[in-house]
Amino acid sequence: MHETLRRAAARGARAIAGLLQRNGRRIVLLFLGVLLPLWIFAELADEVHELERFVFDDPLLLGAHAWAGPRMDRFFAAVSTAGYEGVVAVDVAVVLAIVLIKRWREATFAAVAFVGSALLNLGSKQFFQRDRPTLWESILPEDTFSFPSGHAMGSMTLAMTAILLAWHTRWRWPVLVPMAAFVLLVGFSRVYLGVHYPSDILGGWMAATVWVVGTYLALFHRVLHPWRADGLVAQR
Repeated sequence: MHETLRRAAARGARAIAGLLQRNGRRIVLLFLGVLLPLWIFAELADEVHELERFVFDDPLLLGAHAWAGPRMDRFFAAVSTAGYEGVVAVDVAVVLAIVLIKRWREATFAAVAFVGSALLNLGSKQFFQRDRPTLWESILPEDTFSFPSGHAMGSMTLAMTAILLAWHTRWRWPVLVPMAAFVLLVGFSRVYLGVHYPSDILGGWMAATVWVVGTYLALFHRVLHPWRADGLVAQR
């Protein structure tokens, strides 16, 4: 009896070890890219839905506003514009470029990530209907709802899509570093301009991460990673 249990336990351990060996990266990506950010977004969304205030919002807004000045105004206004109009243009260019090289799965991933994120943001804003900050009059006022930030979602969606597509290529770090800097700049610009609470930015980042990584895992569950089938990957 004990020998039978021991063998069964050993087989179970080997099965689990094999599962982790084959799918370890996906399990980590599922946790860090979907489950954890989904939990953070849910916590934020619950507080916003109940009209609760976050203790860090106003202090961070006022701290960002302390940097205000003509040069900083122009710089962050330009960053904010790039975080919306520039992102939309790059989104379209990325999808068209991938279509031109006939990588249909990768093109589908990018298109679903971009369009789905935009629709998710619009729906979320209408559902939560959070008012914009009113601590000072912004130089670029907004009249739409605040949570989650569309600029934060759009920039993070572009960044996560580009990073996931580039992760298994020689372009991993040349893509990751500037994309991360861009996302942070866009997020800070919206707080600096006084049109978003920091919690709006965090919510946008989390929602975008969940959507993009979830889409990636759904579309690439049968293949190891993008570009692999035709040997287009230049391994690191």
